This record gives sequence, structure tokens and C-alpha cells, in this order.
Amino acid sequence: MSRHTAEILWTRGDQPFIDKRYSRRHLIRFDGGVEVAGSSSPHVVPLPYSAEDAVDPEEAFVAALASCHMLTFLQLAALKRLVVDRYEDAAEGELARKADGRMYVATVTLRSAVRFAGPDIPTTSELTALHHAAHEQCFIANSVLTEVRCEPRQSAD
Repeated sequence: MSRHTAEILWTRGDQPFIDKRYSRRHLIRFDGGVEVAGSSSPHVVPLPYSAEDAVDPEEAFVAALASCHMLTFLQLAALKRLVVDRYEDAAEGELARKADGRMYVATVTLRSAVRFAGPDIPTTSELTALHHAAHEQCFIANSVLTEVRCEPRQSAD
């Protein structure tokens, strides 16, 4: 099997700490060398201690699910000899509280729009079946207990 890594780098510097008045901005470095600014969500930790222009863990979780679903979908479409010209997704995750009060990502909804080319354009039911198969085979969706909803739609353009 394969191994996937990410480094998370944060330093306090000269900021106070035990009073909780420190920046949550950090660096996320992936194994290929890509670096992304990370932070807590401003919905969880107020500004200026979080950073709006950085990726928070909840967003990264939603993005990982959406990206994995898309990559699996593209593979399945290619195997069916369907030509995909464009794929976009407006994925959204929602936080909720468990009975014990802990927060969790309760729902992730994928709202992909796919544009096909060529003579073989799938019907709505074939598109739905393709998304269902992609969801069933997505490594990330198979790794979480969060309900992941797929709401495919035909691209308008």
C-alpha cells in the first residue's frame, strides 16, 4: 500500500500563549513540497487569532472528500469511455454537536457539475449511478464515518 504524509508547522514566537491570545496560523507542507497556509476556522477561533486567508481543517476535510470523489469519478468515466470536459464541485460541510457536546463534521454535501463531450452523454440516471459508484470507491469517503451526500447536477454551460 502507499503512504501519504503532511507536515504541520507552527511556532509561538513572542506571542502570549496561556491567555489563548496567539495566532493559529500555521504551515501545512505536503509530501510533494506544496505548502499551504493553515489556521483554525474564524467560526471556531475569532479573528485576529485565526486567519481568514488560510485553510482550516474543516475546509481541508471537505476538500479531501470532494477531490477524492472527483478523481474516482474521472477514472470511472474514462473506463466507460465517457469524455469529461469539465468537472466542478461546490462542496459544503456542516458542523454539529454530538449528544455529549463534542463538535464534528456531521454532513458533507458534494454538488458536482460535469460537462461531457462527444457522442456518449450519460442520462441523468447514468450520471447518478456513476457518482454512486465513485462514492462507493472513494478512499476518503470509505475512511470516515461522516455522512457524505452526493448531489450531482448537469453543468449549465
